[in-house]
Amino acid sequence: MLRAMMGVQLLGGFLLLCLSASAEQKAGSAQCPPCVLSECPALPPGGCPLGEAPSQCRCCTVCAAGQGERCGGRDYQYGRCAQGYECDRSGSKRRGRGRCVCKSPEQVCGSDGITYSNGCELKAAARRAEEQGGSPLTRGHKGACERAPVIVTQPQEIWNVSGSQVYLSCEVIGVPTPVLTWNKVMKTKTGVEKVELLPGDRDNLAIQTRGGPEKHEVTGWVLISPLTQGDAGEYECYASNTKGEAAATGNIHVVDKLKKKP
Repeated sequence: MLRAMMGVQLLGGFLLLCLSASAEQKAGSAQCPPCVLSECPALPPGGCPLGEAPSQCRCCTVCAAGQGERCGGRDYQYGRCAQGYECDRSGSKRRGRGRCVCKSPEQVCGSDGITYSNGCELKAAARRAEEQGGSPLTRGHKGACERAPVIVTQPQEIWNVSGSQVYLSCEVIGVPTPVLTWNKVMKTKTGVEKVELLPGDRDNLAIQTRGGPEKHEVTGWVLISPLTQGDAGEYECYASNTKGEAAATGNIHVVDKLKKKP
């Protein structure tokens, strides 16, 4: 009697397992219908920027996902990352939805002299160059490409009264990081320009410099307090590195009394 009961239990378990497998097969067949290539969505006219990838059911060909785009899910229902990327599912389940991130996140300098945010951007550019019949594009070195300084924000023109506090600011970027200095440009009676390196021996003038806000960028200030008539004139922001130099000027005007706005 005991053996008969155990046999019935085993048979019931086997039937339940078969029913579950059959249900999963039906669910799978419902999720992935028969492949009809004529119903596949068309790819972009210019092709996929990062290459192609199989669709969820591996019937169609779709564009591979790039930096920050959705990926993952069950059977990659949200998409597959392009070559060189990986699906980051931080805080999600193994089969959860994620975002594509480049496996080589560091900046790189291409053989074309252009700085790319990461190795994946360089590969994409190399792919486009190859498709367009251009020169082969390779990685030169890690980090940004060297370039001469460029003035990002130049000094302004300022009007203020004697005794006040004023400042001029300048932002410059370049690789290697530029060295920033300030000069006061003065004209002699004969019209010849004379350049004075600041701060000199002036006790009412200070120079401040700091890195940033961007990488390889420098911000500098000329601070004058109190302002005197002798401080009026043209001030030059001068930046240089091993690749070149750049300069921009601003002016300080000292007035007797500021006009009130109507």
